[in-house]
Amino acid sequence: MARYRGPKSKIARKFREPIFGPDKALEKKNYPPGHHGNSKRRRKESEYGIQLQEKQKAKYTYGILERQFRNTFKKAAKRKGVTGENLLQLIEARLDNVVFRFGIAPSRRAARQLVSHRHISVNGKITNIPSFSVKPGDLVGVREKSKSLEVIGESLVGRTNRFPWLEWDEDKLLGKFMNYPTREEIPENIKEQLIVELYSK
Repeated sequence: MARYRGPKSKIARKFREPIFGPDKALEKKNYPPGHHGNSKRRRKESEYGIQLQEKQKAKYTYGILERQFRNTFKKAAKRKGVTGENLLQLIEARLDNVVFRFGIAPSRRAARQLVSHRHISVNGKITNIPSFSVKPGDLVGVREKSKSLEVIGESLVGRTNRFPWLEWDEDKLLGKFMNYPTREEIPENIKEQLIVELYSK
């Protein structure tokens, strides 16, 4: 499966946000990468450039490639409601993202690996597809044989975020996807309307 495996700090600096988590390089150099550093005057970006950058930021944040992202947008456009909010809701419902939100994995990349390596179950069945769409009411948990994995234990110990659309049982290492989150509940700093405008051209 093709995924971005390049330097994370360079991408974070490009968007001026810690999209892969806390980043010391971003704190020291909070400006886009380039051999001229922060001194060079940069051209004003076009409307298309701003929209494209917002889409790229969303793709890097959630770790989704172009084809999957475009297909998700098409699904979002067919649903009732606001397309931009629908898009983020569908992305938030991806199994790898849900595993990350529950705190089972420290990052989305680690969550994808846990899913791919068959450590995660949905409604009692092992599911190894990171892009699997979790539905309201679905139960997502750690496979019985995998509950002793050190990486999962360490991640859950450091678990701090609580999300209103998720319910977690610490004893069973089992979580419930209660409902799709509202836009206000999704913490990611993404201007989804710019993405809608880009794909609508």
